[in-house]
Amino acid sequence: MKITQNRELSWLQFNKRVLEEAADPRVPLLERAKFLSIFTSNLDEFYMIRCGSLYDLSLIDDTKVDKKSGMVPSQQLDVIFNETRELYTLRDNVYKDINQTLNALQLSCVSYKTLSKDQEKFVKNYFDSDIAPLLSPQIIDPHHPFPHLVNKAQYLFLEINEDGNKHFALIPVPDFANRIVYIPNYGHCYMLIEQIMFHCIERLFKNCKVLNKTIIRITRNADINLNEDQIDDDDDYREYMKHILKKRNRLAPIRLEVYKEIDSDSAKYVCEHLNLKLEQIFISKAPLELSHIFKMIDLAPTIDKTPLLYKPFAPQINPLLNPELPCIQQVMDHDVLLFYPYQSMDGFLKLLKEASEDKHVVSIKITIYRLAKHSKIVRYLCRAAENGKDVTVLMELKARFDEQNNISAAEELEESGCHILYGFENYKVHSKICLITYKDKNEFKYITQIGTGNYNEKTSTMYTDLSYITTRKEIGKDAVTFFQNMSMSNLEGQYQHLWVAPSNLKSSILKEIDNQINLAKQHQPARIRIKMNSFTDLDIIRKINEASMAGVKIEMVIRGICCLLPGIKNTTDNITIHSIVGRYLEHSRIYCFGDEKDTKIYIASADCMTRNTEKRVEIGCPIQDEKLKHQILEYFTLLMKDNVKARKLGNDGHYKQIESQEAPLNSQEQCMNLAIQMVKETKKPEKRLFQHIIKSLRKGA
Repeated sequence: MKITQNRELSWLQFNKRVLEEAADPRVPLLERAKFLSIFTSNLDEFYMIRCGSLYDLSLIDDTKVDKKSGMVPSQQLDVIFNETRELYTLRDNVYKDINQTLNALQLSCVSYKTLSKDQEKFVKNYFDSDIAPLLSPQIIDPHHPFPHLVNKAQYLFLEINEDGNKHFALIPVPDFANRIVYIPNYGHCYMLIEQIMFHCIERLFKNCKVLNKTIIRITRNADINLNEDQIDDDDDYREYMKHILKKRNRLAPIRLEVYKEIDSDSAKYVCEHLNLKLEQIFISKAPLELSHIFKMIDLAPTIDKTPLLYKPFAPQINPLLNPELPCIQQVMDHDVLLFYPYQSMDGFLKLLKEASEDKHVVSIKITIYRLAKHSKIVRYLCRAAENGKDVTVLMELKARFDEQNNISAAEELEESGCHILYGFENYKVHSKICLITYKDKNEFKYITQIGTGNYNEKTSTMYTDLSYITTRKEIGKDAVTFFQNMSMSNLEGQYQHLWVAPSNLKSSILKEIDNQINLAKQHQPARIRIKMNSFTDLDIIRKINEASMAGVKIEMVIRGICCLLPGIKNTTDNITIHSIVGRYLEHSRIYCFGDEKDTKIYIASADCMTRNTEKRVEIGCPIQDEKLKHQILEYFTLLMKDNVKARKLGNDGHYKQIESQEAPLNSQEQCMNLAIQMVKETKKPEKRLFQHIIKSLRKGA
């Protein structure tokens, strides 16, 4: 029996899990609506990137076989289209269920046929006064050819009869107008602008008869392959990226979505002009675009929406970082591990802010992949440069869909005097590392921060990630070497303690698995625990399979794609794989090798995907403090005990509800409670915990 499955089908199974959250009656109603929107945006990106790549491959070389499934690109696309069609049916049912419940609470998107005469009159008047003047209808004829359709934009597509002549027409839905239109005397219920256009468009074609009408939306291939050979050494890399991004909206269509129905002639006509097959058309009874749900929730009355949302949770302070004391002195005293979003990113932000102003800090170096808009990180780095610190920022401009934000941040940083590096040809810099160099009495000390997630204040409250801060010399020296190598474009540098891709990360993981295999063969306790987002690297899959066959106990928490099939007799039956989808996006990467006291623990920016291990610059860091190691192992145990949000991956590639005799345990809720409890327990002994720091500060004064 084959131990691997196709990565794209595995991803669709993951997104189905997101849809299951939208269907789960235990989840607050408006949170279910959010999951519905997230499912839809996930699917958009999947089609733009993964299906876009497969489409390109099918045109270039349709004989290329996927090693995990044995399918060629066109076969993969056919299976994806079939699976997607089933997901649309599920989404329609979930949307209908949620919207009906919201309608009872007068918070729904309402149907035109439910309007009273006065409300119908309001909608028609609104169309005439606020929508019609914004519309730019185009009749398609020999003098007006089929226009370019913008990626993910919505259009009314009509077949009309004018004086006995049939024509097709397209009308863009204006994206600059208010999409949500509230209906009077209907609570907080609303219609979407495209729905109003759909029902009232005949008022714009008074001299014609509308024979057929629908709303369409295309998804284009957005997988831009950068040809960096075209960049001259003297060219500005930022300007090149700006030029490349303009191409994204003009790449080949890969999917056509249709609202409710489309007649066969219209479908054939659109497919002919977009070079699509009929199987690339997907019918949706739900609105084609569901991003409005977040805005709808924002605009809803607080009294109505609060009971329908998760109970608010504020990230807690880390007990090892007293916010009333200077941060630098505290991290000089002991290692700190922040658990996002249960603990606040403020500890790291405060450290960076202090470093930007501290006279003893001589330099700050950092790699950036994604940032929040109006980022405090950028602000403090700019301040550091303006205060005379040597600030180096390795900015990745190829972070997909964040390119423009990173370009703007790079320009702002450069204007403040920061030294900007832009990564490498064919490699993305995905590492998360910050190095602060501190000079104290002619001695250089290093504060190194290494994380599993981005330097993004917004996502730190939404994603589960780890952020490790240490002044251990061995880690600091490796960090110095890392930034020196990056500045010299040396991707094959040698490191004593850090795992760095593409240099030694993959080989280090394989070596640690081999160590556990050898222990198992000697009949000693052998164990592997790994948490990551996706698992596709065939070399590591084979090695994990070898470990399973040797008798190593393997537990994995993999949120998304997993190409390894566990539970196959005599091969992967020592492997247990869980996936957790819940209130927060599981994002941390943790690698644990060994049983109990002998466990080696690393946190990393990398998943076990070939793109991470071989085509990106990634960082993994050992956790050496015994208390912090214990916290990580307890955290992993908690994740494996989750029987509410976790699902178990079967040997057929499908996820199943975990059957347990234990009381219900939601690991994310438990982590929130633990974070609050840790702060409460720390408040009383806080003076004892930081007494030595206070004394040292007084001595310094």
